[in-house]
Parts: sequence; structure tokens; C-alpha cells
Amino acid sequence: MKKSLTTLFFTIIYIVLWGQDQKARLSGTITDALSNQPVELVTVYIKNTTTATESASDGKWQLDIPASQRIILVFSRVGYKETSVDVEPLPANARQQIDISFPPVNADIEVIVRESRIDQGGMIREEVTEMKLLPTTSGNLESILPHIALGTSSGSGGELTSQYNVRGGNYDENLVYVNDFEIYRPQLIRAGQQEGLTFPNIDLIQNLTFSSGGFEARYGDKQSSVLDIRYKRPEKFAGSAAASFLGGSAHVEGSWQPGTDRYKKLRYLVGARYKTNRYLLGSLDTKGEYAPNFTDVQAYLTYDLSRDWQIGLIG
Repeated sequence: MKKSLTTLFFTIIYIVLWGQDQKARLSGTITDALSNQPVELVTVYIKNTTTATESASDGKWQLDIPASQRIILVFSRVGYKETSVDVEPLPANARQQIDISFPPVNADIEVIVRESRIDQGGMIREEVTEMKLLPTTSGNLESILPHIALGTSSGSGGELTSQYNVRGGNYDENLVYVNDFEIYRPQLIRAGQQEGLTFPNIDLIQNLTFSSGGFEARYGDKQSSVLDIRYKRPEKFAGSAAASFLGGSAHVEGSWQPGTDRYKKLRYLVGARYKTNRYLLGSLDTKGEYAPNFTDVQAYLTYDLSRDWQIGLIG
């Protein structure tokens, strides 16, 4: 019994130490906001820690940070405005690039984070700005995946379906997450003509990652693929609207600061969609008695309690 307890104790200690040792890597380039020349000897450090590095003569820097932790990254140099960047939690071994346009102290311009890209083993990461320009009949995000990922093909419903197969697998072997919540696909609607709108609203998406195999165990045990979607965290008011013969969409987003603390904000993200297949199906020989019209309204509300904690509601 004593030997078993000793073994269990050291196993727990090993797991804790191993978890603390998991790292992710940040890197980037720092340039002068006025001359666009690289800035050297900029101190880059994690706030309230001793973890730090300096930029080289070409403005490049890199820093290993604890995985799965939200941090505040500080950039500091004499003659330049000190700035902080909130970095969301990164999985182990992930790589994120952050490029900074650094303004001198006497310059009346703001710090600009020009690029932020995450490279994660086995995952394809895409921004949705250019994906919105790809033509799609179904109006669903999933129908775009065959254009960006090898081994991915449309389902048996053709271009009207949002089903997709990865490396010959079934459509129900694909995982879909929105803000870490798994989205389950309805089982009753199977034909492409009867399919409506899927849950992800492309107007509300900030970015997505997709893997056709070899993804992390935290995503679950389905064998084909994982689609991990992140909705926006709006900082200012914005909106969009679109219309066509196959439907329309509109969305608004923004944030409100109720107090003096700039880290406490109420953020709202609301989108509405309408889709109809009547224009396409009316030209077919096969006639049905169903009405191919679909409507969807979504809202994502968050409130920042502090730098590290927030509450949210999505529906």
C-alpha cells in the first residue's frame, strides 16, 4: 500500500511539472512607425515576470511563453512609447507571430499590431476576410473547406450540401467547434435540397483553424477532421449587409466601456441570415412540397470581468 501511494505521489508531481513545462513561442519584427526601419534593443517581456528578450539589429525577436495561459506582452525602449499586447492562451508547441509598428515618444500616432498569425502543428489557420469572396451556393462556411484543405471534398449532396468528407470518411466523423463548444449536426436532414443554414455565421467569425488529421487529443476522438472557429471580440462599432437571389445577411458589432477601466468592456456581436433555394430548385424537374426558406439569428455577448476572466452568452 505504501509503495502504491509513493508511486501515485511521484506520478502526480511529474504530471504537474510536465504541464508547467509546456511552452508556446512568440516571434515577430519591430519597426519604427515613421521610417519603417527595424528597431533593435527593444525589451520584450511578460508583465509581472522575469521572462524577457531583446530585438536584434534587424528588429526580429522571439520569446517562449507558458502554454494555455493568457499573458500581457510589454514592448519597451528608450525614446519609444511603451505598449502592451494581450496574448490569448496558446496550445503547447504553437507559434504566434506579432509584428509591431513602434512610434517614437514625440510622434502623435498609435502603436500598430500589423500581423498576428498562429502556426499550430497539423492545423491550417485562415482569416475569413478573403474566404467571404469565394462563391458558394449553400451559403454555408463548410462548403468552402474543399478550397483550402487537401483531402477534403463535398458530400454526396453536391454543391447544395454543407456536408464534407475528409480522406474518404463520413460527414459525421468531422468535429466542429465554435468558441470551444462542440456543434452537433442534425441527423434528420440529409438531402442537399433540404439542408438549411449551419451554425457558423461567417460574418461573425474572426478566424478558423482546420485539420484533416493529426490534431490534438483535446478536440475529441472523431477520426476525420476538426474545424475550430473563433468568433470576433469587437473593439469598435461596425456592421455589414449583403443580398442576393439566394438570400441575404447582416450583422452589427461593437463594445461599450461602462467605467474607467479600459479592460472592462461589454461586447456585442449580432448577425442575421436568410437563405432560399427556391430560385435554384424551381428549374428542376423534381418538384417538392417543402418551402426551402431558412432564417437564422445569432448573438454573442461578452463582458470582461478582468484581464483574465470574462463571461459570455452565445445563442
